[in-house]
Amino acid sequence: MNQATTTEAMVNGEELIRQFESGATRPESFHHADHVRLAFEYLSRYDVLEALARFSDALKRFAAAQGKPTLYHETITWSYLFLIRERLARAGRVQSWDEFAASNPDLLIWKAGVLSRFYRQETLHSEFARHIFVLPDRGL
Repeated sequence: MNQATTTEAMVNGEELIRQFESGATRPESFHHADHVRLAFEYLSRYDVLEALARFSDALKRFAAAQGKPTLYHETITWSYLFLIRERLARAGRVQSWDEFAASNPDLLIWKAGVLSRFYRQETLHSEFARHIFVLPDRGL
């Protein structure tokens, strides 16, 4: 099973969003690839600003419901959302989740993932970046 193949991958996008927003998503089955899939689904249904607001708010509620409100990280959340949006636009056509995941495996890697190309580790580990979106600080 690859990182894009999870229990949630078998659920359609609308149901995935509904489950997440209602608090029905189990935390032990919600990993990095599931975050990416959820962001993909929001961006497939809403314009970028609405997707950003809804996705961020849902993640904050999810973290708080687990008793870990400090898990939400604004810079990481927004960066992935914008990267996913860019990749969707560059594809030039509507893609299914499976097509998107197969075309963008770098987005599904968590440890030493794509953000390490754009951010210094000390930036991503900072409390400031956790609460306020920080622009990339590493040259490409």
